[in-house]
Amino acid sequence: MERRSKLGYFISSFIGILVGAGLLLAIIQYTPVVKGTVKEKNISTKPLVVEQASVQKTGTSTISIVAKNLMPAVVGVTSTINPTRNSKGGSGVGSGIIVDKKGYILTNNHVASKEANDITVSLFDGRELKGKVVWSDESLDLSVLKITGDNLTVASLGDSKLLTVGDTAIAIGNPLGLTFQRTVTSGIISAINRTIGEEGGLFMEDLLQTDASINPGNSGGPLININSEVIGINTVKVTSAEGMGFAIPINIVKPILKSIAEKGTFVTPIIGIQGLDKQMAGFVPDIKVEKGIYVYAVKSGSPADIQGIKKGDIILSVNGTLVNTMVEFRSNLYSIGVGNSVSLKVRASDQKERDVNIKLVGTTNK
Repeated sequence: MERRSKLGYFISSFIGILVGAGLLLAIIQYTPVVKGTVKEKNISTKPLVVEQASVQKTGTSTISIVAKNLMPAVVGVTSTINPTRNSKGGSGVGSGIIVDKKGYILTNNHVASKEANDITVSLFDGRELKGKVVWSDESLDLSVLKITGDNLTVASLGDSKLLTVGDTAIAIGNPLGLTFQRTVTSGIISAINRTIGEEGGLFMEDLLQTDASINPGNSGGPLININSEVIGINTVKVTSAEGMGFAIPINIVKPILKSIAEKGTFVTPIIGIQGLDKQMAGFVPDIKVEKGIYVYAVKSGSPADIQGIKKGDIILSVNGTLVNTMVEFRSNLYSIGVGNSVSLKVRASDQKERDVNIKLVGTTNK
């Protein structure tokens, strides 16, 4: 019994030694070894801060690239209308965009109209040049100016027909006058084919709606896509609501600019009707339009009147191209031009369809 007790005591002691050695090794392994004498006051308790490299280099975002590309083509526009017996005169301040090397600039009619007596255009490089109106249209709120200068940066025009809701939209202009020149804001295309009623029963039709910030002074400046292409000309802003700006789609002005660049002027082709598309019809009681252009009125003696087009008819297509907005209808007529014939597919109130050939006549907006 005594031998067994001694053996048990030996085994227990041996196990204890092994356990103790194991704990000692663990403590040594996980305890940092400090060489030399370290004084307590020299030990820093501040966390280690690791500086991270910048994720993006300055000026490489999509919006900054677009701004760099287009900003030199954006101008400031100031105009003055001298008072007359019938008018108190006035002034306009806004933005514009250079669209041709010959010095043609696109802006709003309410910024620089054909009544303006003095127009000054401020360029990106600091030059101030005199401008003149070569074409304007109050109903479209568009004007084309002409300046004489060299080394002009010209903007590229996009295709507003390709836009969809949610596309990126970037605005460059001079909000609140020339104090904040070439301010850049961005957002999305919030809606397309918007129509806004104005004072006097007028309409701004088929507009692009954006939440990119647009304020007084942005008028006439460009609305731009991510490809650095102008897709619209900024115009009215709904002052009763926040985050709602509007632009005239660029496609309506393309044939106008083409004619002006080639001939120095543009004559607006007409057939003599007042038309309403689906959006505009929503402002008129008891008229519903699902597709096409509703003929709301026909001018006596006009080509449309002579060819038997009546109020209530629906124009479905122009030269075989379907038209469902007034922008599409006008753009087609503008591309065909005055003096040329156009074929219209017309549906009467009895639902019968017929083809009508009409020769376009014109009126000069200058």
